Amino acid sequence: MNKKWKKFFSYYKPYKKLFAADMFFACLGAAVTLVLPLIIRYITNDVIFREPNEALRTILMLAGIMVAMILLECYCNFFIAYYGHMMGARMEYNMRNEIFSHYQKLSFSFYDNQKVGQLMSRVTNDLFEISELFHHGPEDIVISIIKMAGSLAILLTVNVKLALVAFSIIPLMLLYAGYFNVKMKRAFKQNRARIADINAQIEDNLSGIRVVKSFANEDIEMKKFTIGNDNFLESKKESYRYMGCYHAGLGAFTTFINIAVIVAGAVFITKDIIEVTDLITFLLYINNFTEPVKKLINFTEQFQNGASGYERFLEILAINPDIVDKPDAKVLKNVRGDISFENVSFHYEETNEEVLSHINLNVEAGKYIALVGSSGAGKSTLCSLIPRFYDVSEGVIRIDGTDIRDVTLKSLRDNIGIVQQDVYLFAGTVMDNIRYGKPDATEAEIVAAAQNANAHEFIMSLPDGYDTYIGQRGIKLSGGQKQRLSIARVFLKNPPILIFDEATSALDNESEKVVQDSLEKLAKNRTTFVIAHRLSTIRNAERILVLTEDGIAEEGTHSELLSRNGIYAGLYNMQFAGSGQ
Repeated sequence: MNKKWKKFFSYYKPYKKLFAADMFFACLGAAVTLVLPLIIRYITNDVIFREPNEALRTILMLAGIMVAMILLECYCNFFIAYYGHMMGARMEYNMRNEIFSHYQKLSFSFYDNQKVGQLMSRVTNDLFEISELFHHGPEDIVISIIKMAGSLAILLTVNVKLALVAFSIIPLMLLYAGYFNVKMKRAFKQNRARIADINAQIEDNLSGIRVVKSFANEDIEMKKFTIGNDNFLESKKESYRYMGCYHAGLGAFTTFINIAVIVAGAVFITKDIIEVTDLITFLLYINNFTEPVKKLINFTEQFQNGASGYERFLEILAINPDIVDKPDAKVLKNVRGDISFENVSFHYEETNEEVLSHINLNVEAGKYIALVGSSGAGKSTLCSLIPRFYDVSEGVIRIDGTDIRDVTLKSLRDNIGIVQQDVYLFAGTVMDNIRYGKPDATEAEIVAAAQNANAHEFIMSLPDGYDTYIGQRGIKLSGGQKQRLSIARVFLKNPPILIFDEATSALDNESEKVVQDSLEKLAKNRTTFVIAHRLSTIRNAERILVLTEDGIAEEGTHSELLSRNGIYAGLYNMQFAGSGQ
């Protein structure tokens, strides 16, 4: 069996009993629909010709049996509609967990090239279509096969010639269905990609809605969205054209079968080949034969949707994380914080141009190191290599003498705290966001972390204090407040190694001073890397490294570098010329 479909069927494994029950009731319901016309044939062919009182008793008894069978069929339909759908929903739940878990494993290099809206589409739209296929697929096929095979057998016993008239049209019907099946599959796959594009466009627009409004560019955004929406409409138009031909053609074929049977049956009656009652039975079973064909029509459409969604689901699962634990990776414990870069080079996967080239650097535990340099010199990249957001292209990074590739990612990142310029706060309360640094922290620990970050005072002035809802991305807070919450988060985490990535560059002078005090308190006795845009914030750094495209160009304290009158002095004078600082 194809590996792809072997995996598809593996999702049924946890629900074998429920699946078996669903198939049992599907078969039972299909059997009931086959038996009912036989009872009607028995009544019209035999019972009505008996003595009136006996005929009435028999008809009433058979009517009671048919009512009981209808009630049984009703329960069968309820079971497969409710429990069958729940089975599909549970399988969808498992797949959603699987793809979300996979998203968590993929590294920054994957997300650098992806649109969030498209990734969301695979978790929502695609998986819903797959769950419908999980439920309806086997069920529709089984019901259709039973009804078609049963009807075929009964029709052949009623009259072989009339059955052959009906079945002679089926091969043409199958060829027609096969042709449009291929066309629809291609169109539905394109639909999936187009709706993902629209999701990405919406996500991008709504995330940046304040920028859109500040530039009064709503019309431009509408035009961009309309292009994507038009493309989606065009792909829908194509898929619906094929679907229309598919449905209309097969509908015509099923009607033609009925007409062919009636015409042939009428001719056979005139020649005494069949009885009128047999023609009535035949027409009842022809409907029983064409109904599963219509069910298969619906299933085919569903299969195209589900299969294209499933293929997109597998595309994501097939992407292997490029940064993973070694099989024998150890847990990083008792970290002092000595960090060394040994001949480290780095370039992004899609380019061979090196961002960092042969960097050699030793940082003793507890030291405060500042990185400065022009944009694009690799400051953020160098710091991103320490927690293995990216892996070195060449060389080794060690913590306390251990290659960071030899330890587990979780234990490595548990020992590193990062405060970034672009603070990300989750939708929720102040307490939820600080607790993110240590999920099992007590309220007392959270308050202490906030006090250390100079955040407690402003938190208490909020409407609900620590229980105040701060909105998506903390939109209800100022830049300085958001930054202090992110520092409180790291205080709570209490890691031995810190990275400050231009943490104060977006703040006003007053906020910068408060945040800077918090950062210096946090950095005490920890190995700290500071990426600095404002050089005023790093005057007290024990060691300043000046990065250029060629590597570490200068190194020293603030006063040492100024006295050399080199790159650092040039950057400093550019920032503070005429400011008196």
